[in-house]
Amino acid sequence: MAASYLIEHATALRLGMFTLLLAAMAAWEIVAPKRRLALSKARRWTSNLGIVLLNGVVLRLVFPVGAVGLAALAEARGWGLLNQHDVPFSLAVIASVVALDLAIYLQHVMFHAVPALWRLHCVHHADLDFDVTTGARFHPIEILLSMLIKMAAVMVLGPPAVAVMIFEVLLNATAMFNHANVRLPAALDGVLRLLVVTPDMHRVHHSVEEHETNSNFGFNLSLWDRIFRSYKAQPDAGHERMTIGIRDIREPKLAADLPGMLALPFLGKDGGYAINRRLWERHS
Repeated sequence: MAASYLIEHATALRLGMFTLLLAAMAAWEIVAPKRRLALSKARRWTSNLGIVLLNGVVLRLVFPVGAVGLAALAEARGWGLLNQHDVPFSLAVIASVVALDLAIYLQHVMFHAVPALWRLHCVHHADLDFDVTTGARFHPIEILLSMLIKMAAVMVLGPPAVAVMIFEVLLNATAMFNHANVRLPAALDGVLRLLVVTPDMHRVHHSVEEHETNSNFGFNLSLWDRIFRSYKAQPDAGHERMTIGIRDIREPKLAADLPGMLALPFLGKDGGYAINRRLWERHS
C-alpha cells in the first residue's frame, strides 16, 4: 500500500477500524461479560463516546497532519534514525512498531509518575466501570500531549509511514480489546498474555488499590511490564470483586458525565496514584 494512499485515507481507515472493533467488542461483552456493570451503560457510553468525538475534532484542528503524514515527511527529508541507515523495509516496519509501543508504555508510566499529568490521566481511570469504551476515554489535553509525544518519537525514529499506520491501528484495536468487559478462558488468557495485554491483565491496572493501579502499564505488547517489573498477574480481590476506578472519585457526575470528566483535572489538589509519591505517602 503506497504511503500517499495511507496519508490520504489514514483517518478513514482508523475510523472504520474503530467502528468495526467497537461493535465486535460490544457484542462480545453482551455474550460473555466478565463483570456486572455498576452504572447505566447508556449514561457512560454517551459520555465516553462523546469525549472520543470531541478529541477527534480537537486533534484535527490542532494537528492537520497526523503521525502517518509526519512519518512520510520524515522519510522524504531523511529525518530520524531509520532514515539514516539502509535498513530492510520489513525489519524497519517491525522495529518501528515495537519501538513505538515501548514509547507508549513509557508515556503511560510518565502520566502516572508526574502529578500534573496524573490530573489529566485520572479521567481515564475515574470510570466506575471497565468496558470497551473505557479504552478510548481520555481528556482532550492528554490526547494532545500524547500526539506531541508520538510525533516526537516519529521524528527521532524515522519509521516508515506504513509502520506508523500499522501501529496506530494496533494500538486502537488492542486498547479496545484489553479494556473490554469480556470473559476469556483462563488457559487462553495465559497464552495470549505472553505476547499481548489481555482484558484480565489490564483490568488490574484500573483497580482502586494503589499497588495495582501502578502495574500493567502496557497497552499492546505485554513484555514491557515483565521487563520493567511492573507486571501483576491478578488483582488481590479477584476480578469479580475488585473495585474499579479511583478511591476518592466515586460521584457519577464527575466520573460518568462528560462535563464532570472535562472539569476533573482542574478540581482539588494534586494527589492520587502518582508513582513518585507512593512510597512517601505510605511512610508518612
